[in-house]
Parts: sequence; structure tokens; C-alpha cells
Amino acid sequence: MKNIQKENIADYCAPGATFKSEMIPVKNNVSLKAITFSPPAPPQNPAVVFVSGWVSLIEGWKQVLLEMTKDFTVYYIETREKISSQIKGKAEYNIEAIAKDIVALISQFDVKKNGYILLGSSLGATAILDACHLLKRNPLCLVLIGPNAVFRVPKFGMVLIRTFYPPFYFILRPFILWYLKHFRLDTTGGHAQYEKYRENLFAADPWKLKKAALAFSQYEVWDRLEHIEYPTLIFGASKDKLHEPENLERIFSMMKYATYIDMETNEGTHSRNMVEKIRKYIAKLGLSK
Repeated sequence: MKNIQKENIADYCAPGATFKSEMIPVKNNVSLKAITFSPPAPPQNPAVVFVSGWVSLIEGWKQVLLEMTKDFTVYYIETREKISSQIKGKAEYNIEAIAKDIVALISQFDVKKNGYILLGSSLGATAILDACHLLKRNPLCLVLIGPNAVFRVPKFGMVLIRTFYPPFYFILRPFILWYLKHFRLDTTGGHAQYEKYRENLFAADPWKLKKAALAFSQYEVWDRLEHIEYPTLIFGASKDKLHEPENLERIFSMMKYATYIDMETNEGTHSRNMVEKIRKYIAKLGLSK
């Protein structure tokens, strides 16, 4: 199992780009990891605040970051359910808490009102939708990659989550991987997505994972959507069953200013081509400088 260390985050930078990794407090007892990537030349594009998915590793975004850091300043956020977060005492792990973290971090980034793109994937995208009504610095637009409308856990899975003792997570992990492989992931085109989730789960903090799974299982995003008035680009993957394409289409239909692009596969939503489509979108909206 590979481990991303500070010294090799440079592998995720375009040639000439630089990075800074730091822990940023969002509450008295919660600090989150944020990595600021700066492009080699003053960017003509808006900055990007990038909120990754549930227990996802930066490794999964390598191609996206290599392309994006050519001409975007990127603030890459690791949310509180990830192993990198520093939490003292009790803390909540629900979507609302993560949304408030996003707002707190944005207030500490060097971004101006109407001067940045708020981008998220999966859980990160859902938390962004929940955060919109709290934002004090409005983004130019949202970019959402496979936002979860709900977090579907089968009943027998909830029984296991409620009863398992986190130090014995290694016993439960094979079951989770089996369920994902046979019921939620598309493996017809290969096992890349399965391997990515396998690495994510091996790197997860079992205590945080349990608390987050219990909290997320109660969440639905639907009542947030009609109130969002930011231009929004939604990326879906019609072959990615895990992110429920039918729910993405419903999210798209309920948002006033949304554009939908089907990248077909999970690999497509994590590709350099996806970044190029963002460039074209912001150019069409007249958002580049």
C-alpha cells in the first residue's frame, strides 16, 4: 500500500507548478489538511477549491491535478472523515459538518467573492451542495463530479456497521469490497475503479469511517437543489453504478442553471479530458480572465 508523503506531492504538479501542504483549523478541535497548488505562471483562470470524495486518496486525482495545475491555482481539501484530519475529542461526521468545514476553509483561502470555482467529487460534491446556503464568499460557478443524492447502504450493511468494533475493521473490509465489486461498481471495462476503492478503504481510519457511514446513511440532498442559483457543471458517468446516473439526472433537472456532461466511466471523470471540458465551460461563461 502506497502512502502519499509530503515530498512526493510534487508528482501531482504540472511542470513548473509548486505546492504547499498545511493543516488548517476549522473549529477549536478540528484541523484539516489542505494542499495549495500554484501554476508555473500567473493564472488566467479562476482559482479552484477542490473537495474530494469519501475517503478518497489524492492518488486517484493524479491526472486531473497534473492537467489542472498547468493554469489553475488549486486548493485541494481533505475532509474530516479522512485519516489526515486532526480531531480532538468528540466531533460530528455528517454532511452538514463537512459543509461548514468547506465554508470555514474558503474564508482562509486567498480567494475573492465571485472569484473562484467550487469543485467537488462524490461526497465532496454533495457537501458543496449543502454548503451553498452558508457561503459568505460566493463562487463563480460549481463543478460537481458524481454528487451523491443519497448514500445507499443495504440494511444488512447497516447492521454490520452499527455492531462492528473499529479495531476489527480488517475483518469487515473484505465484505465491503465484495459488495462494491459485485453490486455497485462497473468492472466490465477492467478493475481500475475497484482497485482505487480498495486502496481508499485500506487507507481509511475505521473509527471515522464508522461514524461517517452512520451519519451519511440518513442524508438526502433533494431539498437543497432548487435554491442553488450558481452556474453549475455536472459530470456524470453513465456506466458508473456507484454514483447512480438516474439520481445525477434528477439533480440536473432540479437545478436552475446546470449543464450536464456524461463522461461515461469513472476513469473519464478522473481524466485530463475532464479538465479541458471545465476550461471550455468557464470560457463559454466568460469566467476566465
